[in-house]
Amino acid sequence: MKPAEAWEILRNADLLCDEGEVRAAITRLAVEITSCLEDRFPLVLAVMGGSICFAGQLLPQLRFPLEFDYIHASRYGHATSGGKVIEWRVEPGENVRDRSVLVLDDILDGGDTLAAIRERVLSHGAAAFYSAVLTDKDIGCTKPIAADFVGLKLPNRYVFGCGMDVSGAWRNLPAIYAVKGV
Repeated sequence: MKPAEAWEILRNADLLCDEGEVRAAITRLAVEITSCLEDRFPLVLAVMGGSICFAGQLLPQLRFPLEFDYIHASRYGHATSGGKVIEWRVEPGENVRDRSVLVLDDILDGGDTLAAIRERVLSHGAAAFYSAVLTDKDIGCTKPIAADFVGLKLPNRYVFGCGMDVSGAWRNLPAIYAVKGV
């Protein structure tokens, strides 16, 4: 995508959640997660690359000791909708064994990726699996997994910002937008 195309998408996009709403949701999530996990010394795994903005804002607000690492799993590649096969670029390591694991992701869309991550983390011997997503998209059907902690509910639209991209652009936006007409 060329810069002019990215700017055009943003100019025409619908603002769904402004920066203040996103910050408030992350602060609320930090309180909820702290209440649940403060005595567990969890391993927190960020799902690259979408969760980087979310994780970067959430981690400083978690008021308990934790260990941090990342995984990289995707069904999207460069497409705008997920494929059937999970591509593991970085799998969970042995550090999940016998641990409470909290996975952070930017969006719970269809749920297939997060469900596969849960399966993989548990198969590596995790004692417990928790998930926190910045956003949960209402796709109008049952998903194979529900997140334990949800920041914001979104309509079934093509969204970007706060770690979510549109053709590789705009992950860095502090607010959440929807592509016009999609």
